[in-house]
Amino acid sequence: MGLLSLAIWVPICFGVVLLALGRDDQAGVVRWVALVGAVVSLLVTIPLYTGFVVDSAAMQFVEKALWIERFNIHYHLGIDGISLWLIPLTAFITVVVVISAWEVITERVNQYMGAFLILSGLMIGVFSALDGMLFYVFFEATLIPMYLIIGIWGGPNKIYAAFKFFLYTLMGSLLMLVALVYLYNAAGGSFDILAWHKLPLGASVQTLLFFAFFAAFAVKVPMWPVHTWLPDVHVEAPTGGSAVLAAIMLKLGAYGFLRFSMPIAPDASHEWATFVIVLSLIAVLYVGLVAMVQKDMKKLVAYSSVAHMGFVTLGFFLFNNLGVSGAIVQMIAHGFVSAAMFLCIGVLYDRMHSRQIADYGGVVNTMPKFAAFALLFVMANCGLPGTAGFVGEWMVILAAVKVNFWIGLLSASALIFGAAYSLWMYKRVYLGSVGNDHVKELVDINGREFFMLSLLAIAVLVMGVYPKPFTDVMDASVTQLLQHVAVSKLP
Repeated sequence: MGLLSLAIWVPICFGVVLLALGRDDQAGVVRWVALVGAVVSLLVTIPLYTGFVVDSAAMQFVEKALWIERFNIHYHLGIDGISLWLIPLTAFITVVVVISAWEVITERVNQYMGAFLILSGLMIGVFSALDGMLFYVFFEATLIPMYLIIGIWGGPNKIYAAFKFFLYTLMGSLLMLVALVYLYNAAGGSFDILAWHKLPLGASVQTLLFFAFFAAFAVKVPMWPVHTWLPDVHVEAPTGGSAVLAAIMLKLGAYGFLRFSMPIAPDASHEWATFVIVLSLIAVLYVGLVAMVQKDMKKLVAYSSVAHMGFVTLGFFLFNNLGVSGAIVQMIAHGFVSAAMFLCIGVLYDRMHSRQIADYGGVVNTMPKFAAFALLFVMANCGLPGTAGFVGEWMVILAAVKVNFWIGLLSASALIFGAAYSLWMYKRVYLGSVGNDHVKELVDINGREFFMLSLLAIAVLVMGVYPKPFTDVMDASVTQLLQHVAVSKLP
């Protein structure tokens, strides 16, 4: 069993053990087992970075074994510079989410913790799979634990939100399944994704495949106009569910564009690039404006996520090294920042049981330590230089200016909107005099919450100040991808 298998199956095995532990009177043991499982899962991913050959574009840590002989389906894993950082990010966010739920979740603790650990392993499987059917199995399997997390521990409309989440993402994925079966036949009965990259496909076939994959990945990102499920799901999901959904699950769709859409249908990707860029700019600008008028903090951050992910899809379809690398950096940075934003809202919700901005005011007077953390994360959400939020967006804006000045200008204006809705929310919630008696009675963060937010604050600052470890590993893979996409695959 290689490192990638360990990264996938260690959290899943711990999750299954937690489900077996059962009763809530064992909650103390369950929490510690969950934390040990999450930390071990994170430690397993570290050798992936330390042992990674930076200047190689080839797949590394490859594992391959025959899985279903009749259909030539393989258990085939491997990572390159594009997928490398997404795996430690997934494991890291899982550790933070387990800590965040320590005192908050009191019912079905084993199922809650188990669902997150199993979900972590499945998402790492998506980022590692090099067999089309294995990818599809992992991709769809992630829906099950997240559906349960929303449907069991969510808010008043949790069943509606869980169904909306499941149906939106499942319907898009069905078209992807059709595309996978077509490619299987076109490749002579092989589900090898890397072999699919070399197939000479006609223009009309590429277009159909491009939109089949687009249906699955655009919903998952989510891109405008198929983003409407995300705010509803975030509002109803428990805090940990929102953090994982924003930090990791949205990246599954963005990753799919790089592994499937662009290399398998390069000509169609170039042909429809303008279409994707327009949708991305609408997400960046229009959805940013929608975020400004939200009264619910979670909805505001949910719309903010759509706008930030617009930078990712924009960067991909500029087809230059700076844009694609910037988009991948933005994916990682958004993982840290969005998780931090949702966990901060969770800290307030645990105390006041309200997410309405109007119910707060002057929180800095009663929770000064917490307000300092919240300010850092809000600034990162704005894209302040020196924080993780700045690096990827700046790279994408520079790449956009190289391609077309007006695209660069429009994408850069999103930073202004980001600052507007983020700082305005901070002003209304945290600054000024104490808003009401409930705010007056608030108690500052305890040691557990301080530790949880410190982990995210360190990640946000380190990535913002020294992004080199993140950018270096992806250069060779991004260069190879762009060279591949630049060459026509028309027969």
